[in-house]
Amino acid sequence: MSDVNLPEGWAKTKVIDIADINPKKIDADPEVLSGFIPMSHAPTDFNGALFFDEKPWGDIKKSYTNFKDNDVIVAKVTPCFENGKAAIVQGLPNGIGAGSSEFYVIRPANQEVSTRFLFSIVKSHKFLREGAENMTGAVGLRRVPRAFVENFGVPLPPLAEQKVIADKLDTLLAQVETTKARLERIPNILKTFRQSVLAAAVSGKLTEEWRSNTKTKTTLEFMDWKWGNIPSTWKVKLFPELVDSRLGKMLDQAKNTGIPTKYIGNINVRWFSIDLNKTQEILVSENEIKELSLKIGDVLICEGGEPGRCAIWDNDFDEPIVFQKALHRARVKVEILPEWLTMNIKNDCDMLTMEQLFTGTTIKHLTGKALKRYPIRVPPLEEQTQIVRRVEELFAFADAIEQKANAALERVNNLTQSILAKAFRGELTADWRAANPELITGENSADALLAKIKAEREAMKKQPKKKAATRKIQ
Repeated sequence: MSDVNLPEGWAKTKVIDIADINPKKIDADPEVLSGFIPMSHAPTDFNGALFFDEKPWGDIKKSYTNFKDNDVIVAKVTPCFENGKAAIVQGLPNGIGAGSSEFYVIRPANQEVSTRFLFSIVKSHKFLREGAENMTGAVGLRRVPRAFVENFGVPLPPLAEQKVIADKLDTLLAQVETTKARLERIPNILKTFRQSVLAAAVSGKLTEEWRSNTKTKTTLEFMDWKWGNIPSTWKVKLFPELVDSRLGKMLDQAKNTGIPTKYIGNINVRWFSIDLNKTQEILVSENEIKELSLKIGDVLICEGGEPGRCAIWDNDFDEPIVFQKALHRARVKVEILPEWLTMNIKNDCDMLTMEQLFTGTTIKHLTGKALKRYPIRVPPLEEQTQIVRRVEELFAFADAIEQKANAALERVNNLTQSILAKAFRGELTADWRAANPELITGENSADALLAKIKAEREAMKKQPKKKAATRKIQ
């Protein structure tokens, strides 16, 4: 943190000057109820709740980090440190506890150092960034050195201002977390919206007014697909009546011969889109190129991985591109649009009714044999076109909202560190300092606080050492 132009009454110092790092072990009766905090219980959010398990002190005191109420704990091991796992310890049974040995415990040197201010320091971007840069140890198990924590520079305000800063941070960052939580819910809301749009599309409800004919007919023979009635002008046909389908090329480098040709794999097919960033090549014969080359409008359906996941090939490549055996290529006939096929498949996957076609127990597959039993509702082509247009408009609307929500969430994620930076520059409390000069000068200044802590520590060193006794906490 910058120590340039410190506000009046503030002082440049280090964490070790105002806090004890990993204080000595706590002596307490083994039967005393206490709190146990594993690393998994530590929150990452600034105002996240800290959870603990209640256990007798004798069960947890050995080989763990000991702490008391009002201590700050912060993860020192990757990736927990980078994720900002830290908390103020509060509400422990009998005020004592222990936790993962991968915590650093930061205890205020005296009552005139605010725990909440110390917590704000370890949550700051500068502490997290520089701590990550100074990590030591093997890859995958790197730790922040204790010396880094002890010597981390701190712009220290007077005690009264520390408390004001902490109060302001509590209020502002709680608002940030609330806003963040609301923004994080939007993708799930939009997911539900898209599912509802598809359900309305494939049931005929989306074009009810456009169709004018409100008559329906039953589909009792397809009860397992949970359709209910469908418009009387619609038909129901099986997959092979509507598409020509086949699996792709087996990937076997030892046996394949021919021309190096790009291919689309299962991994490239997303819902409604195809990712071409990771295409590879395979040797393919000229006959196979003729048989397996993709054409615009082909629907690629995943046979495994996430069975049913599908997208339309709409890329006009100058060179041929084929597809692997883990994909079905469905080339629609004259009665349906490729978009209509993908919408039906996605809806049936969302409704989990497609699962009745899957084979396998742990690893699911959608075989060509199973696809032959797949029934599809078929509106007239004019209505299919109308439905596709409306779905695409609604999906584009949802996509635009999601993009704005993601951009807003990115700004909110940066807001926490922006607020903390302002706090450590004294900008959040400028008006308060102007109104309370007597609380930041003289014996109330940060320099006076540092001198007091130093004197108290010197006095402790001069005291004769006493034999430690196990304390009985009632």
